[in-house]
Amino acid sequence: MRTQFPAALALALVAATPVCAQTPAASTAGVPGSERIKEVPSVSAIDPAAIKPGQILFTDHRDNPTAPENGLIPYLDWQKARPAEAAALAPYPGYKEPDYTVTVNGVTKPRHETLKIYVAEGRFIVPRPPEAIDVASFANLAFVQKMDPAIKHRAVSENDVTPNKDPAASFAKRPDRPWCEGAGACIESRYDLEGKLPLGVKLANKLEEGSAKKIAEYVSFQSELRVLGPDQAAPLKALTKVDTSVTGGLEQTIFWVNQILRFGKFLAVFQPMPNDPTKTVVTTYMALAIKGDVLDRKAEYARVPVFKNLLPAQVLMGNSSFNTGNSISAGLPVYARNRITTFADALAKR
Repeated sequence: MRTQFPAALALALVAATPVCAQTPAASTAGVPGSERIKEVPSVSAIDPAAIKPGQILFTDHRDNPTAPENGLIPYLDWQKARPAEAAALAPYPGYKEPDYTVTVNGVTKPRHETLKIYVAEGRFIVPRPPEAIDVASFANLAFVQKMDPAIKHRAVSENDVTPNKDPAASFAKRPDRPWCEGAGACIESRYDLEGKLPLGVKLANKLEEGSAKKIAEYVSFQSELRVLGPDQAAPLKALTKVDTSVTGGLEQTIFWVNQILRFGKFLAVFQPMPNDPTKTVVTTYMALAIKGDVLDRKAEYARVPVFKNLLPAQVLMGNSSFNTGNSISAGLPVYARNRITTFADALAKR
């Protein structure tokens, strides 16, 4: 099997992040646009009472943004370094890096896949009490469609879910229940590559003529969207470190993607403001698991002149000439900021 060159495509996996928007959200009154996102080393280390109206605290654990993989952490290290975060943002409790078989030149071999994780965290205040926020109203296809004009979504049934029905995808099944069972929405999504990416994919496929598997000019993914029940209150409170009860949670889990990505999750946790129950603290998380071998192909890309400045890590982390605009094409860090800002604005309008 010949190695593919998905460097031009690496940016596309950003499209597989949950419930997204394609344009930066307008600033909320009271906070200048340049101060809307406040970069902090730790969201939980700051008293929620110190957050200004309309302001969003943000961290994605990047202390050296120019380094190619700064902000990415191996899955096993993530579990050790940030166990509460890993427990909440993994696809399901007890999730492990995938083991499956691959066939190369007619020979079937076992394979263990390593993952690297990008996590962004945001926190903002809604000037209404938690009981005035209808979390369930966000757990539907219509909300996803309104938030995202560039990615096309359609509802699918539990029986249409790939890991539920395809033996070759059994490594992605949940052990405790079928994906989408009891979910508010079961969604199949497709994002057609934009900007220079389709041309890059065509070139990559041309260079790899004869390869058994071509790079797609789109990213397709399946996800479930659900409201979290009271049984999740304790681990969510341990995650946010806000010392009030958890009144609600919204979770979208991407469990199947056609390439590059292994899983993704968006999580929003709602809690009363400490000492002021007329306000709600909302803590949001975005997690993306990238196949480790995609990021490890530096030498292979370097030998192809058109790709040598398009290492997947560069594109993903917004350090490539392919990164443009303020949305998906800008890379994960910019996109995550816009995603969290858009969700904050959606809550402000309800």
